[in-house]
Amino acid sequence: MNTNTSEAVYLDRINRARTEMKRAGVDALILSVGHDLPYLTGYLAMPLERLTLLVVPQIGKASLIIPRLEAPRVHELPTVFSLVPWNETDDPVRLAHELLGNARTIAVGDQMWSRFLVDLLQHRPDNKYVRSVEVMEALRSRKDAAEIAALKAAGAAADRVAAQLHAGEIPMVGRTEAEVSADISARLIAEGHQKVNFAIVAAGENAASPHHHAGDRVIKHGEIVLCDFGGTMNGYCSDITRCVHIGEPPADIAAAYAVLMEAQAAGVAAGVLGSSCENVDAVTRAIIDAAGYGEYFVHRTGHGIGMEEHEDPYMVTGNSTPIAAGYAYSVEPGIYVPGKWGMRLEDIVVATENGPVAVNNANHALVVLDR
Repeated sequence: MNTNTSEAVYLDRINRARTEMKRAGVDALILSVGHDLPYLTGYLAMPLERLTLLVVPQIGKASLIIPRLEAPRVHELPTVFSLVPWNETDDPVRLAHELLGNARTIAVGDQMWSRFLVDLLQHRPDNKYVRSVEVMEALRSRKDAAEIAALKAAGAAADRVAAQLHAGEIPMVGRTEAEVSADISARLIAEGHQKVNFAIVAAGENAASPHHHAGDRVIKHGEIVLCDFGGTMNGYCSDITRCVHIGEPPADIAAAYAVLMEAQAAGVAAGVLGSSCENVDAVTRAIIDAAGYGEYFVHRTGHGIGMEEHEDPYMVTGNSTPIAAGYAYSVEPGIYVPGKWGMRLEDIVVATENGPVAVNNANHALVVLDR
């Protein structure tokens, strides 16, 4: 996690969560595994069979129930939460039940294991349960200054790897997709990431599969190579996609890529405050549709990013949520012709009072490589 975050920031987040709880009619919020927990406490729980649970009442102090053997991993924040360690012979679900007191409507973390919720239901069968997104979406979607700085730093590190790709420093021809993926992954770590979340490398016809898993396919001259990679750096994620072509691209690929660049740039520019999330998708899709590639654009235009590589808000038809300052999301239209080739172009964008700002600035062109 980002160890630079101050206790005051976490306290402010807890207080803002309580404001959202009041708005949503939620009496208590309970969070276990997943990133809502570290967002509010700085502690990322291991996915264990032993329960870790943050209990946030609308009124009163928050409590972090945690296995005693895990307690040393917690950086205690006394003004934010009380630590409640439990022993191997204790019943942590009963502890949660007791801490929930008279709460009637409980917001449950989206990634909380069902086994613990089922046990809690036995103690509190008459409560109303809603998803934690009712409370947490508004908080986590709007990044604060420290979060935006972390996203920019992660994006700059990913840009440096993309620059190495464009400079021909990552050999392609004669190597497998998996070998190139491993090379990109190592470079992400070298540039400051603590973890690689993914490194898609897809050559030729494999690039028509948006989430292709890099395998033993050997990269050859005369084909496009799609590289989509990102990781976690100081608690926040990077995500970038760039394509290269080994040798001069044929006319059909060059023409399609020109459309893709136009659509992606328009999608970035569309992210103005007050415009809807779905409008970003509509703008990119309209350009690709008009050029005759509409059937080959098979996914949404973008996803939110922050502590997780995919989170709210989503740039997709049906999401009429207005874009607000602090929203951070990808703009990544793609064109995928099955059995032939595929291409995608992606930047992370932050919505600001002065307009959308792209975190990624690596060359957007279809760079031609000779090896």
